Amino acid sequence: MVARPELATDLAHALRGEPPAPQQVVVAPPLSELMEAPSVRPAGLVIAATENQLGDEDKDLVGSKKQQDAVTNWLSKRYRVAGDATNMLVSTAYLTAREIKLDPLLILAVMAIESGLNPFAESPMGAQGLMQVMSKVHTDKFQDMGGVQAALNPVANIRVGALILKDYVAKGGSVEAGLKSYVGAAAFETDDGYGSRVMAEYSRLKQVSAGKKVPYITPPQQVATAPAPAKAKEAPTTVAQADKPISADQLAGL
Repeated sequence: MVARPELATDLAHALRGEPPAPQQVVVAPPLSELMEAPSVRPAGLVIAATENQLGDEDKDLVGSKKQQDAVTNWLSKRYRVAGDATNMLVSTAYLTAREIKLDPLLILAVMAIESGLNPFAESPMGAQGLMQVMSKVHTDKFQDMGGVQAALNPVANIRVGALILKDYVAKGGSVEAGLKSYVGAAAFETDDGYGSRVMAEYSRLKQVSAGKKVPYITPPQQVATAPAPAKAKEAPTTVAQADKPISADQLAGL
């Protein structure tokens, strides 16, 4: 009774001959509401924007519905994320790309490598969300999004991450330099392959968007193996060594 107070209430009503109190039904909000960003968006900016409402530059960034559907389907299967959730993420990436003038496929590539499309991902260093944004460092960019508490909001995280990425690309002069800064390796000689992984995923997404068939699972890289060194010829056995066993060293190929 202590754990279920509603049972005690129903029993009291029954003893008094009264009908039981109506149960409150809790309905989960639709996914679209969960994905809404805590910010003010320009009027008329909707996912289902028709092509005749877009300029040539916007068309290049937003792409066609067929292209977005192909990208959504591929990412959903590659990262094992529900189709409707992936659709919201892809649509948000395309809309954000249109607003800030950045390739949506680059945004999606960074998102995929950073979090595997997990909106609740968090690193030991404090990077959060889909784009693994360091909210404590970029507090200013969250001001218009409701503050740093919106860091795990998918739409807010994508937008802020994309803005940071665009700034780094502009300052670095290239996508590769921008990615190196994004991962926090600008002051180091190497980024431990981060940029290569993002660019490889970016290339795959461009192929998918172009209608090409791209495997969902990337085969492991083939590591070239050096041939084993030739086995040295054994010296002829002398009469003095004839009564001793002769052994040859085994050479393991690398």
